[in-house]
Amino acid sequence: MKVRVGYGFGVRTQLNDTSFFDVVDALEDLRYDSLWVSERIGSECPDPVVAMSVAAARTKKLKFGMSVMVLPGRNPVLLAKQLATLDRMSNGRLLPAFGLGVADSAEQQAFGVERVERAKMFDEALDVMRKCWLDDVVNHEGRWFTLRDLRVEPKPKQQPPDVWLGGIAPSELKRVARMSDGWLPSFVMPDEAATGWETINTHARELGRSIEDEHFGVLIPYRFGPLPAALAAGLGARRPDLADPGVLVPNGWDELVLRIKEFIAVGASKFVVLPLVEPAGSDAWIRHLEEAADVVIPLQT
Repeated sequence: MKVRVGYGFGVRTQLNDTSFFDVVDALEDLRYDSLWVSERIGSECPDPVVAMSVAAARTKKLKFGMSVMVLPGRNPVLLAKQLATLDRMSNGRLLPAFGLGVADSAEQQAFGVERVERAKMFDEALDVMRKCWLDDVVNHEGRWFTLRDLRVEPKPKQQPPDVWLGGIAPSELKRVARMSDGWLPSFVMPDEAATGWETINTHARELGRSIEDEHFGVLIPYRFGPLPAALAAGLGARRPDLADPGVLVPNGWDELVLRIKEFIAVGASKFVVLPLVEPAGSDAWIRHLEEAADVVIPLQT
């Protein structure tokens, strides 16, 4: 099992100018496995395709993914071509991850999709994308997309790229089993992740599918000090079953390392760590990454 650790930039990141270049360079120099960029139309985070393209141009080994890109409302053919091009130009370093989008009516209007339609549109759009990546001639007849004798080039370097999905709800676990190549949940405890992985594998077997053991990952937010009040309230509403939802967010380097080791013990091997409160500016980010490298890079095998 190959343990790998990458870094995520949240929806509130200020790395949306040339400071992003310096932090990407540091991730490569410090031997992190990957970087993951978020998507939120109304937040400061950069567009994920643009950010990943910049990262690809500045690095040779660093992988990159999105945590996550909203799929419903996008043209899946054009997105498939964009990502295939990026995968080729980066020599196969793309790690695509998709989601339905945040439950926010103002944000959803940017994608032009009713909330009740998002899940079904997601499934069809992902099916179209895979056809574009694999088929010489694409034919598709669906509710939202009809394609006849369409050629989409170039094909990605990876054939096809592995698609990662998240989520912990029963419907989300079924979608992972049905459509994904890997699972990357967040705000979960190791025992919950182990149970979710078992559920996914059970559903996948029923469908005649299998997901590689190496494709069990976790996104782990961490902190230094008390949880911000807004996040504590949000986690409490999201997880009313927990007396202290703060247990979902390790506090300090020691707790982060311990939590990663606990996930490794239940079979996880791919990790994205993300500071809840990000360093201010590229210099502070680089110092932070250097400190983190001392404790998390030795975990990589």
